[in-house]
Amino acid sequence: MAESGGGGGGVGGVGDGGPVSSSSSSSPSSSEAGGLVEQILSLRLVPAGNLTGSACPAALCPFSEMWYGVFLWALVSSLFFHVPAGLLALFTLRQHRYGRFVSVSIFLMGILGPLAAGTLTSAAVAGVYRSAGKEMIPFEALILGVGQTVCVVLISFLRILATL
Repeated sequence: MAESGGGGGGVGGVGDGGPVSSSSSSSPSSSEAGGLVEQILSLRLVPAGNLTGSACPAALCPFSEMWYGVFLWALVSSLFFHVPAGLLALFTLRQHRYGRFVSVSIFLMGILGPLAAGTLTSAAVAGVYRSAGKEMIPFEALILGVGQTVCVVLISFLRILATL
């Protein structure tokens, strides 16, 4: 709808071609980034279209798009698990002198875990896909990103590391 408003202003603003063209050149880059996030976070099996101008209009083809898709889902799913756990810890340990700070560590792990380890594992997954010459649809990015979080949650609850 903003483009139709810009088109109407373009008819009256023929003499104002300089500012209209500069604002329209910055607008596609912001809508392109927003379109990529919408494409990744949507649960459509086939993306709407070629949002980044890549050679693969129906998938996440470049390394950066694949990495970002897996990383974004790992971050979102990690927050989905850690925010309720942190709120539960805050609610149940609010009277404890030092226990209330446990919730802060849970919140930090929900953010710092995907930023540190999630970045590396997402890059490894995207690197394998890219070197194999495969394309990744956004649903695969969802499965791989949520799978990373599920593995972290299972390892932390099953105490597998304590047995090693």
